[in-house]
Amino acid sequence: MTVESTAAARKPRRSTKRAAAAGAAKKPQSSEPQLVQLLTPEGERVEHPDYRIDLSADELRGLYRDMVLTRRFDAEATSLQRQGELGLWASLLGQEAAQIGSGRALHDDDYVFPTYREHGVAWCRGVDPTNLLGMFRGVNHGGWDPNSNNFHLYTIVIGSQTLHAAGYAMGVAKDGADSAVIAYFGDGASSQGDVAESFTFSAVYNAPVVFFCQNNQWAISEPTEKQMRVPLYQRAQGFGFPGVRVDGNDVLACLAVTRAALERARRGEGPMLIEAFTYRMGAHTTSDDPTKYRRDEEREAWEAKDPILRLRTYMEKEGFADAAFFEELEAESEALGKRVREAVRAMPDPDPMAIFENVYADGNALVDEERAQFAAYQSSFADVPGGEGK
Repeated sequence: MTVESTAAARKPRRSTKRAAAAGAAKKPQSSEPQLVQLLTPEGERVEHPDYRIDLSADELRGLYRDMVLTRRFDAEATSLQRQGELGLWASLLGQEAAQIGSGRALHDDDYVFPTYREHGVAWCRGVDPTNLLGMFRGVNHGGWDPNSNNFHLYTIVIGSQTLHAAGYAMGVAKDGADSAVIAYFGDGASSQGDVAESFTFSAVYNAPVVFFCQNNQWAISEPTEKQMRVPLYQRAQGFGFPGVRVDGNDVLACLAVTRAALERARRGEGPMLIEAFTYRMGAHTTSDDPTKYRRDEEREAWEAKDPILRLRTYMEKEGFADAAFFEELEAESEALGKRVREAVRAMPDPDPMAIFENVYADGNALVDEERAQFAAYQSSFADVPGGEGK
């Protein structure tokens, strides 16, 4: 056999090895993720060895009410955007259990750093739902005092709030305060460098922070399998703190796991990552069309795991709620929708000249010139008070 023929004979074997290696690289080597679940999609109550919870009928009805009213508010906001009353809206449809369960685990002195979809957490913190809409209507920059409810302003920049949370938690530890911090983000944000940096700082400084990732499986149109090789909660191991995956459509499990993580943080045991495995049943925002990148069968399968339906099934089966409760809640839901509609349409337009205020601490020649030019432009319209028209 010649040298050339020997080389030719070896080529297929080398290509086969490369192909096999490439094939192996595509398959995650991790075991099947463990999911903390206390309430099945069929409404059956189950136990977990590490996370237990015992709630009264009143508490269960309270969680159900929170989820129903949050969904009603969210649906109203989506409708208002479609009617041209809001410029944009990020729906939480399908993620009510993750938000209400974790939100109700918080103490009053805990501090929350949300993204822009945590409408349910805002509800739990006592933020008036109508205050969430001013920014999306374009009449303010985010209308609430974060210190009034220990609920930070909505964060549009993807992942940056995790760094804010880490820094705040480090301050809490230095102050010796008996409180914890929680940071919300999505699976898409977990690919941002800010999130990795916040993990590092929190671990090194043993910060009392819980990282709560709502993995709704789609970073706009990018599925999670194109973002990571291992289950998301396992990333925490590389930074030196624990992670856990919880059924994000199970409000009881989300409450139990978040409560345990926050208590752990308060005891000085450092950060923890919670991956709430859930599903975004609607669009990423009202500017998105999910039918272009995911199948109807997938959405329908997750609709069968609806967080509100499963809790209602459980309560009805156990006799924790009667028809009168659901009827009263329906009436309360409609009243909330009406209040939101009226409040949005009554929001006053901002003073156009306010954009030039607080740009610099002192005067600035360029800003003064731009202000004068814009004032002259505004006065050229007949419907502006004092305007002469053209």
